[in-house]
Amino acid sequence: MDQREMKRRTKAFAVKIVRLFESLPQKRTAYVLGRQLLRCGTSVGANYRSACRAKSTADFVAKMGIVEEEIDETMYWLELLVQVGILKVEEVEAILKESNELLAIVVASIKTARKNK
Repeated sequence: MDQREMKRRTKAFAVKIVRLFESLPQKRTAYVLGRQLLRCGTSVGANYRSACRAKSTADFVAKMGIVEEEIDETMYWLELLVQVGILKVEEVEAILKESNELLAIVVASIKTARKNK
């Protein structure tokens, strides 16, 4: 997958996260957990763009490591929102699937970059 496609996917991912956040019930717990989700879910694309401007392989690997962490954290908050009953699993299935796919791409990119170092 090329950079342009990955940038498109991570931005679309952020848009889905924003829309999910906006759809959460107006309750304190949903808001607190939702803000955490919003923060990490929207930072995936921003950090990926930063990785694309890396100055070296080591810089790229470090920045992609942040992308990996943010995707994983996004998955955690999605799972928690389901587990506490704020969202139904059906409401987050597509976003979790995309999270897993993005995570696999990021991990593969990190491995490739380390190997080619």
